[in-house]
Amino acid sequence: MWAAIKGFAERHPRLTAWIALAIGMVAILLWSARDVGLTPSQLLALVIATIVLAGLCVWIISWEDEEEETGSPGQSSKG
Repeated sequence: MWAAIKGFAERHPRLTAWIALAIGMVAILLWSARDVGLTPSQLLALVIATIVLAGLCVWIISWEDEEEETGSPGQSSKG
């Protein structure tokens, strides 16, 4: 089972990062909002928004990875 999870994480690192970040962010959200008195539909909307935000964070962070692979535009080779 762990080998399958490790293989999935190696094949899909960004998706794995999104899942892990979303789980952590949703856990913090639910813990923080436990005594606020939100309705279930409000809480569901916040959870969905948090999952989307986690995906956007991973996507933005991946821009740096792509720049490192291709070389940043505007960088001179005079280093």
